Amino acid sequence: MENYFNNINLVNAILKWKWHLVILCIIAAILASIFSGPTFIKPRYKSTAIIYPSNIAPYSDESETEQMLQWLNSKDIKDSVIERFDLAQHYRLDPEYKYFYSTLLYKYGKNVSINKTMYESVEIEVMDTDPSTAYEMVNAIIDFYNKKIRRIHREKYDEVVETWQLILDYKREELDSVADRLYELRTEYEIIDYGHQANEVTKGFLGTVDGDNAARNINMEDVLRLKKNIEEMGGEYVIYNTRLYDLLRLYSDLQMEHDKAYYDAIKDFTYTNTVTEPVVADKKSYPVRWLIVFYTVAVTLILAVVVILVLEGRKSVVNEKNAETKTAG
Repeated sequence: MENYFNNINLVNAILKWKWHLVILCIIAAILASIFSGPTFIKPRYKSTAIIYPSNIAPYSDESETEQMLQWLNSKDIKDSVIERFDLAQHYRLDPEYKYFYSTLLYKYGKNVSINKTMYESVEIEVMDTDPSTAYEMVNAIIDFYNKKIRRIHREKYDEVVETWQLILDYKREELDSVADRLYELRTEYEIIDYGHQANEVTKGFLGTVDGDNAARNINMEDVLRLKKNIEEMGGEYVIYNTRLYDLLRLYSDLQMEHDKAYYDAIKDFTYTNTVTEPVVADKKSYPVRWLIVFYTVAVTLILAVVVILVLEGRKSVVNEKNAETKTAG
């Protein structure tokens, strides 16, 4: 038989069985065409979107696109899509089945593909027996992604707002304390404008007030009282007054940071730029019947040729043994 396979004219063998091969190929083509039809294989439709990340910052050494992939493939987004479209019922899975959830995720993974493209965008592809469902699932995945990132950002910015508010409250208390002390110095010690009052008290005390009768009209009792107040409390007034203006500037800066954080917390951004919008497919993507028919015919032809060669080889061996027996007789 080995000699047969090495030397037989394969073309002659195929020509000898050509009609059998033709009939087998025709039967295979007909059966493949029938069993690849909608009666046996439900047609599936594809909807695709291509998106870029937007308004996000990468973590660690990953890119924005890699971060987007992580979020899109996260468990909570999968669970949200599964729940919205009741995919357990849609995929006809029994909730009592032992491996229900893992099977459900397997089905999801077979029908939902999320991958990075060579241009650093992300392609979301959904296959389903209902073209509208495939289209809606793509949009739902993008929508859940935006909601997830928005929720995460708001949680983080709320923490920032809370921190700034604590600092503002602390500085407000300090500001009120300084203002209260300045109020006491103004009302109890009559120190309102330290620099101007100190200058006027000095003039009155020294009698250097301008005017002919100015020196005689000076109320020395008031001058001495104010001079004493300034000597005792003037330094404290300057310290508190300077601190007040420093705190006002600082409080203003802190308020601006708080307002920016608050704006970030309440902003309603989206986090995707859509390059290719998903559409409702008007033509099935699976199965490709001509491809199934082609492979079926090709495999049938190859197997048939192998069987023919085996049969012809055995026949050749039998003929050789018969010829040897006759010669020996």
